[in-house]
Amino acid sequence: MRIKKILIFILLLQSPTIYSQNIDIRILRNINIDRNEHLDGTFTTITNSVGPVSLAAPILVFGTGLIEKDKTLQQKGIVMGASFVVATAITTSMKYAFNRQRPYLTYHDLQNITSENSPSFPSAHTSYAFSTATSLSIAFPKWYVIAPSYAYATAVGYSRMHLGVHYPSDVLAGAIVGAGSAFLCYKAQKWINHKKRNQLPVKIH
Repeated sequence: MRIKKILIFILLLQSPTIYSQNIDIRILRNINIDRNEHLDGTFTTITNSVGPVSLAAPILVFGTGLIEKDKTLQQKGIVMGASFVVATAITTSMKYAFNRQRPYLTYHDLQNITSENSPSFPSAHTSYAFSTATSLSIAFPKWYVIAPSYAYATAVGYSRMHLGVHYPSDVLAGAIVGAGSAFLCYKAQKWINHKKRNQLPVKIH
């Protein structure tokens, strides 16, 4: 009787996981198999742009700060670069900790337009794109920066599913890691600046 109860408990624990996996692959099949093949090239270009964009953004901001001798702008560039480094470290660690197989290797009806050698969860491309988008939005909180930044990051996430190399849950996790990394670096910078101000000697008149 006790064994029967244990088996029922294990099945109850597994059922939400199985259900979420079913939703995951169902959404991916709808995106990948029923995709507009004329957009394959567009989404491949969007995917391939992530590395250059993620590296160029902090360099341009920091470089502009150097040219204009603007320390605030330089600091923003440093925080953006740090966000990318943190997102990379967390994403890579999670990939090999979970070691999830790519969807096209598990489900052979999916069509992969590009191939990847690393594990699937979470999506590194999405993580980098959302790290950059969030960093830019925090550094320059204007609608004309925020809207295109997140539109681009969302397009990157969608491109990974369109190309058949990521599950929706990979993309969602990547977005959370990327945005979270940027937010953490921003908070860390504020804390460091606050600590520096508190350490300054008080002038007595």
